[in-house]
Amino acid sequence: MKFFDFLKSRHLVDTCTCDEAKMAELLEKPQTVYVGFDPTASCLQAGNYVAIQTLAQFQRAGHKVIALVGGATGMIGDPSGRSTERNFLSVEELQRNVEGIKENLSRFLDFNHPTNPAILLNNYDWYKDYSVLPFLREVGTLFRMKPMLAKDSVQKRLNAETNSMTFTEFTYQILQGYDFYYLNKHYGCTMQVGGADQWGNITAGTDLIHRLNPGSECHGLTIPLVCDANGQKFGKSAGNAIFLNADKTSVYAFYQFFLRTLDADAIRYLRIFTFLDEDRIAELEASLKEHPELREPQRVLAEELTRAVHGEAGLESAKKASAVLFGGSLEGLTATDLEGIAADVPSATLEAVAGQPVMDVVTACGFVKSKSEARRLIQGGGLSINNIKVTDVNAVVADEQLIEGKVVLLRQGKKNYFLLRVQ
Repeated sequence: MKFFDFLKSRHLVDTCTCDEAKMAELLEKPQTVYVGFDPTASCLQAGNYVAIQTLAQFQRAGHKVIALVGGATGMIGDPSGRSTERNFLSVEELQRNVEGIKENLSRFLDFNHPTNPAILLNNYDWYKDYSVLPFLREVGTLFRMKPMLAKDSVQKRLNAETNSMTFTEFTYQILQGYDFYYLNKHYGCTMQVGGADQWGNITAGTDLIHRLNPGSECHGLTIPLVCDANGQKFGKSAGNAIFLNADKTSVYAFYQFFLRTLDADAIRYLRIFTFLDEDRIAELEASLKEHPELREPQRVLAEELTRAVHGEAGLESAKKASAVLFGGSLEGLTATDLEGIAADVPSATLEAVAGQPVMDVVTACGFVKSKSEARRLIQGGGLSINNIKVTDVNAVVADEQLIEGKVVLLRQGKKNYFLLRVQ
């Protein structure tokens, strides 16, 4: 299979700047390809993983890949796909975000490959000494207002209810276009890849290259914006992004996000986000049809992505955490892990519970209504602390039962959980 056809089979092709036959021919020879990542947060999120995976597929196929972090364009803010202007970040925030994104990318791209290492660049490096007047004379004069205004990203903003698009945002396409030109000139980059909402910015780059260097080879390829079967943009959960860093989205929550994938999305997501071969995916597709209750594709998807993002240790931690709400052991879990696991269960906060009678504690936090109810629960074997049954009505809460001295997981029966935080 040609590489372009492979990309299509993995749902990683939306639009090309040339016809598909020519693109397929081009990709049979090594190209230098880049994807840009603006540092709008200190780490990337699951939605960015589509672009990362595409870049990784290019590298695995023998193409030279460049990951460009937008230290300069991040100061402006990409208006694509937005109805309102982004909040400006301070220089210090941007720098922290740049470093965070560099770390993220190092998990997925091979920057130490012996023959074909990925390249990591920051566009701030070529803008920091470029004064505005020379830039406007040398680059700005090559852009025409009519095609700039016709870009979808611009029209959507101008036609939005807010009807607000600043000149600063309007110039974003010039900066991204110049990025492509700079990479073409200095690194021989012939292709930019981005989400479908980046089409206008990508063609700004190809147009600029053709103006400054007529006849040069340059192309763009966009990736479909991934949505689930309900039309919700991938990477969003109840309005919250699923981040690639455990301090923003716990490993457990990350694992559970993919484990909850709808049947209608599971096989497509396996093709987009994993390196599993087609034979293995076909096996999982057959499993889904024959035994949908087993949810094997979702389990494999969650395991593959959690391992890729958080490593083998992270995957084992997530699987262990997932077992907790089914009565599994809490051994080895941190307070943060437990907070993530119990994010959706009732909770309360008390002071200094160590050494206090269990019946007093579970009553004071509101887990049970009275001490007499607590006594009946204990006598009937229905009360557990950290998934271990309390058998003595006179038991006290021990120091070692406080996970990192911060939290305790209470359980009544099999599924009635309660998280007790300790100040």
